Amino acid sequence: MTTFPAFANCHSHAFHRALRGRPGPSTVSISDTFWSWREGMYAVAAVLDPDLYFRLARATFAEMRLAGIGAVAEFHYVHHAPSGTPYRDPNAMSDAVIAAAVEVGIRLCLLQTCYLRAGFEGEPLNDVQLRFSDRTVSGWAERVATLRAVHPDSERLRIGAAIHSVRAVAPDDLALVASAFPGAPLHVHVSEQKDENRACLAATGRTPVQLLAEAGVWGPNTTAVHATHLTADDIAILADAGATACLCPSTEAELADGIGPSVALREAGVRITLGSDSHTAIDMFHEARALAMHERLASGVRDGWAAHDLWKAATVDGYASLGFAPGDEFALRESVRIAGAPEPIWAATANDVVPRLDPDVVASELAWAIDEIGRRL
Repeated sequence: MTTFPAFANCHSHAFHRALRGRPGPSTVSISDTFWSWREGMYAVAAVLDPDLYFRLARATFAEMRLAGIGAVAEFHYVHHAPSGTPYRDPNAMSDAVIAAAVEVGIRLCLLQTCYLRAGFEGEPLNDVQLRFSDRTVSGWAERVATLRAVHPDSERLRIGAAIHSVRAVAPDDLALVASAFPGAPLHVHVSEQKDENRACLAATGRTPVQLLAEAGVWGPNTTAVHATHLTADDIAILADAGATACLCPSTEAELADGIGPSVALREAGVRITLGSDSHTAIDMFHEARALAMHERLASGVRDGWAAHDLWKAATVDGYASLGFAPGDEFALRESVRIAGAPEPIWAATANDVVPRLDPDVVASELAWAIDEIGRRL
């Protein structure tokens, strides 16, 4: 068996694991797009509580460990009770995610997400979104500061920050979020959908990247997640700031987002990382290959990504974007998929990783948690 550096999964929503293989809600009248998929995601978010979220996150993180992932960035925004009222411990949901990571043995960058509005016109939050919100930036910062005091930075845990999107945080608040925790990882969903760009331009006269730049969001600790629909000026802004872009090819394909300009970003000097996001699959070999294959489909040539560049994105640059140094490893066993293949990044799958946990136990725990969610829906 040959060992390799463990992967960094730089964008995860653990509760989305319950959506794998599920069709969209039949009651949605609009076409099946990202926006209709979001209704199904909201339905799952609405039934979670700290105990159930712990069980689901623990099983999802265990699936990551089986896939050779050593660290994960959890973009966490299910903060409060379904009514929007804080639990007795306002960080009960965060503590559940942290406990899940500790039990599984995966390093965690818990990105505390600020989510304050439903759209560019200041639309009020819908019933499910209420539990995502701390109402104000100061309320968000106070809650996160309390969590950070209880869980100081370590080699196993980072508490970072996130701006859900330019839809969810008003322009006047963006700078406040970005400056709340200097030096901590800061991630933000950016330009995932064309409709998001059009709405941002109509409301502000700027692209999301430009709007965030004016607020001082971009810097070496900041990661643009998805970055699917960027202009040349957007790419230059990210490069000049020393920012990172996290692409999630399996999710971006599943949700019909589009193909991000990964090579253009990399060649401009933007570090590229990878995430499994909604967990259509938890397989970083698949994400790495999809990054290269999507670029081939968009460009018509096959030389956009070399194996060493894919490994760097999936490991070294990924860990750096989370505030960690690489440190874990996994082993690959011989299999029919990688037999005769000199470079496993082009051939292996998560199933070829030598397991450190019992796959049957993980599968049973996943099935229990997802069945319980189905029962509550």
